[in-house]
Amino acid sequence: MTERSTRTRRHPLGRLVAGHGGPDTRFGARLALGTALTALAAVPFSLALVLVEAHWAPLYRFDQDVAERLHRSALGSPVRVGLLEFLTHVAWGPLTMRLLVAGVVVWLLRRRAYRLAAWAAVTATAGGLVGLLVKNVVERARPHLPDPVAHAPGYSFPSGHAMTATTSCAVLLLVLLPLVPRAWRPLPWVLAAVAVLGVGYTRVALGVHWVSDVVGGWLLGLAVVTATTLAFEAWRGDTGRPLTTPAEGLEPEIVTEDPEPASRPGGR
Repeated sequence: MTERSTRTRRHPLGRLVAGHGGPDTRFGARLALGTALTALAAVPFSLALVLVEAHWAPLYRFDQDVAERLHRSALGSPVRVGLLEFLTHVAWGPLTMRLLVAGVVVWLLRRRAYRLAAWAAVTATAGGLVGLLVKNVVERARPHLPDPVAHAPGYSFPSGHAMTATTSCAVLLLVLLPLVPRAWRPLPWVLAAVAVLGVGYTRVALGVHWVSDVVGGWLLGLAVVTATTLAFEAWRGDTGRPLTTPAEGLEPEIVTEDPEPASRPGGR
């Protein structure tokens, strides 16, 4: 058994489409398949979480207690509410996150890293679409608190802000880490963690989401990133490139002059 065949067998999605077309064709098929499987898995998973929230008293009490405590704190501090609004809508808001990802995609296209650009765009887009789908399937109501300090439209589960922060920070990390000196690489991870955890806190503190909404957004975002990353890694295996780890970034070759590998004759 060759080293390359061993790499291919490590990717379940790779086995499903192996042998059909060249690396680029298989890469596109894996992206679509991974996104579809994530969407199919997310809906029943989300429904199960909602059933747990509705019928399991400890989780319901926890959500309610945290929401009420943070709401009381917000009522007594208009300055704190203003800061939370800035963080949730501007610093870590979905528009900011999407613009950062869009900027990275444009940069990748200019670098001629077309597959990595496709991965980043598909991951961000799939995250938004899957989150919207689950929201409309679950139809969970947002918290109703006396004297609310903030309002948000639409359904509550999962938190779109938490999910967008998760997928966007993952894209930024996995694309840009190779450009960061190794000694400094813990810093981007810390900044990403602060953004993801911070935006989740702002949503609960402003009274527009339950804690379980935020956790659901994090988990669903991670599921989307995992599915598309598996597809990308399988494509790397098809083109003969070594597998990577999150600490290295998704494509360490992005630092080279020509980050895009040539397709092998016959796709092998």
